[in-house]
Amino acid sequence: MARERVLVTGGASGIGRAAVERCRADGYEVVSIDRVGDGLIADLSDPQATAAALAQALEGGPITRLVNNVGVVRPASLAEQTLEDFDAVMQLNARCAMQCLQALLSGMKAAKFGRVVNVSSRAALGKELRTAYAGSKAALQGMAKVWALELGEHGITANAIGPGPIKTELFDRANPPDSPRTKAIIETVPVRRLGTPDDIANAIAFFLHKDSGFITGQVLYVCGGMTVGAAGA
Repeated sequence: MARERVLVTGGASGIGRAAVERCRADGYEVVSIDRVGDGLIADLSDPQATAAALAQALEGGPITRLVNNVGVVRPASLAEQTLEDFDAVMQLNARCAMQCLQALLSGMKAAKFGRVVNVSSRAALGKELRTAYAGSKAALQGMAKVWALELGEHGITANAIGPGPIKTELFDRANPPDSPRTKAIIETVPVRRLGTPDDIANAIAFFLHKDSGFITGQVLYVCGGMTVGAAGA
């Protein structure tokens, strides 16, 4: 029997790496696409390079599970956010997700089964210095809801996860550990810690499971309680 295949974008580090490891532990055959690492190498900010990598990934057979994880931040205030950075963030964070699902869609429809997980962010609810990033992550939530409506009859679900502050290299670059702003973030998390990539991988695994077929179009915030409100407020 052929192994069930999963595609994880940005699978070389952070949340993506944790998702790859969890999927392998769950028995899936995992294909990762990133600029570095031991998977397929491609610059997913480039549509042509993305198309070539997707074609290569599908040479091994249909892929019926997709984790749209790759992303970039490029923090800046509204006054300083450049159009170049805005376009770059949207290309990688949002366009790539749509392009990946379009490439995998025929195989999912043929199998009458599919699982799509968009790794969004709590920043979609609003965060200073994140005009481009928050916009792209809100787009991932909106697209998941549209895909849920369009694809449900084919046995395909689409959901989004909204990580809170997760200790990854990407987070540390945007939020230096010794910064007062970073320390303030931790103080607003009700569980009083940063999340880990494994916390997010656990949620991804839930949405990818075959038994999660009646859950679609949803956003799950994995944020230590931050979306509830600041503790003690």
